[in-house]
Amino acid sequence: MEYEVIIPAAGKGKRMGADRNKLLLEIDGKPIIVHTLQVFEDDPLCKGIILSVSPYDRLELENWLVKHSIFKVVAMAEGGKERQQSVYNALMYATAPIVMVHDGARPFIQQAAIHELAEQAAQTGAAIAGVPVKDTMKVIREGTVEHTIDRSSLWSIQTPQAFRLSLLRKANEEAVKTGFIGTDDASLVEQIGEKIQVVEADYDNIKLTTKEDLFFAEAILTKRKSGYEK
Repeated sequence: MEYEVIIPAAGKGKRMGADRNKLLLEIDGKPIIVHTLQVFEDDPLCKGIILSVSPYDRLELENWLVKHSIFKVVAMAEGGKERQQSVYNALMYATAPIVMVHDGARPFIQQAAIHELAEQAAQTGAAIAGVPVKDTMKVIREGTVEHTIDRSSLWSIQTPQAFRLSLLRKANEEAVKTGFIGTDDASLVEQIGEKIQVVEADYDNIKLTTKEDLFFAEAILTKRKSGYEK
C-alpha cells in the first residue's frame, strides 16, 4: 500500500543537551535525520516525504538532502511551537490516501513494519507501531509503591503511526477546535472515538532523546553492519 510520511523535524534538542536541533547531530558520519529519511527514500511504497522544519534549520537540511541524494521530500512545512502543530501544518501538503507520522529521531524502523502499518491503516483507518513492555510496571505515589500493574496488556508505543488521510485531518481539526493536546497522533484519533490497531515493531526502533541514546544508536548500527538483526 502506497503512502506519504510526515516527519516533524523542528525540535530544539533540549533533552539531548545540544545547542542545536538534535536531528542534525551526526551518527556514523551522517545527521540523525538523514538516517531516518533514507529508510523512506529507499522504500518503493513511499511516494513522498513531508518535513516540518524550523526556518533556522531549513537551509542546512536542504544541503544535507542534496548531499545524500534524498529526492522524495515533496514539501517543507513550517514547524510549530508544539509537535502537534507541526503535524497539522504538514497535513496541508499531504495527498496520498494513507499518511504516516514518524519521529525524525527514530532512524531504525524496518520496512516490514512500515508496510504492515500501511496495510492495516488502509483496512481499518489507523495503525500504530509498538512493542510489549519488558520491565515490571508499578504505580508510585509520593515515592512509595502503590501497586504493580499487570504488564501483559501494556505496550510501549513508537512511530510510525499510520492513518487514512481523511481520518487524521478530521482528528487534527477537532483537536484544534477543542484545544486538545495529545501525547501522540493516535491520541487525537482516540479522542474522536476511533479504534486503532497495533503492529508489533522491534526494540531497535528507539527514539534518540538523550546523549546516552547516541551510544545505543552506534551499537545498533554496528549490529546491522555485521548482518546480525536479532
